[in-house]
Amino acid sequence: MLKLADIFRTYGKTYLSKYSPNILPSHKKAIYDISSCRSPVMGGQIYHCKDCNRYHYSYHSCGNRSCNTCQNDKAEQWLDKNNYHLLPVNYFMVTFTLPEELRQPARGNQKLFYRLLFKCSAQSIETLSTNPKYIGGKAAYLGVLHTWSRALCFHPHIHYIITGGGFSIQKNQWIKSNSKFLFPVKAISAIFRAKFRDELKRSSPAVFSQIPPDTWKRNWVVNSIPVGNGYHAMKYLAHYVFRVAISNSRILAYDGRYVTFKYKDSKTKTLKTMKLNTEEFIRRFLQHVLPRGFVKVRYYGLLASKNRNLLCRVKKLFALSETRELTHKRKSRIKNTPRIIRCPECGKQMEVILTLQPISHYNKSPPLDNPSDNISYINKT
Repeated sequence: MLKLADIFRTYGKTYLSKYSPNILPSHKKAIYDISSCRSPVMGGQIYHCKDCNRYHYSYHSCGNRSCNTCQNDKAEQWLDKNNYHLLPVNYFMVTFTLPEELRQPARGNQKLFYRLLFKCSAQSIETLSTNPKYIGGKAAYLGVLHTWSRALCFHPHIHYIITGGGFSIQKNQWIKSNSKFLFPVKAISAIFRAKFRDELKRSSPAVFSQIPPDTWKRNWVVNSIPVGNGYHAMKYLAHYVFRVAISNSRILAYDGRYVTFKYKDSKTKTLKTMKLNTEEFIRRFLQHVLPRGFVKVRYYGLLASKNRNLLCRVKKLFALSETRELTHKRKSRIKNTPRIIRCPECGKQMEVILTLQPISHYNKSPPLDNPSDNISYINKT
């Protein structure tokens, strides 16, 4: 199966030599890490089976959050962690999208626009959820930043999972919302637009002056849909948390000049293919590499760290404290279980006989060859 790493190994040096002065350090690191992932460059272990006298190599993952190989195994871990905070209520998914006029300036000022996108959308939710007309209490919600369309175009938006109700501190009770309606999207869209306009003008007058005035008059897209209970909502969102712009399974062909991949058309819901030259493909992918240190998952309302005491009060109302403790103990036992590698030939446990050190540290250049071709994959239990 073709991998994103194969494309970066083949064309990464050419891309860097051509655009290096204008490439962000985070983008250079992504190219290097993805190219080196699960190859001898990253180091690893050599396993030996005494019975079969067979040797197997297991190379380390790069761990880069833009690597589509490394992120696959983390969704379930994240899901287990966040299931602790679920409440037995209905949930909604609310999505805030930046309008098209803001996408080009957002691409050149990612930290600023992503920060404001989180801040203003979360404040908009807080404004309406605490309004007695809709809920009248503090909701529990978390947001995940998502920057791409299915065709790898730049399309920044945030998915929020929000409780269908909120906690009234004054009444010390949970106030349930309508199971099919949280709050009007037109109202929250107008609030979001106004907050974003004011914050952008205050934070960066120079960038604000570049925005067409009509941007602040048109309707902004905010979508709200009921998604059922908390478990299904969180499981749905977990895929967004660690998903990267493209998975290896979507890459259909690569001939050294062009990359062909499949995607689902958002309007027709049908599968289509797109063929891009390698340079354009890498450019589209890299624009979704987040700035270094930027947190793409954020917690608000009852889930904010400063409000965890309120969340405990709500859990007591629903008699959930004991369930959470039992789950935590079970997870601790699973986490402490040692890793066992078994021989694919005889099935017996293998032993580590040698630890391989990384060949070199990050030098801004991807490997020339494809050492991962020699990896022997082994079964894990």
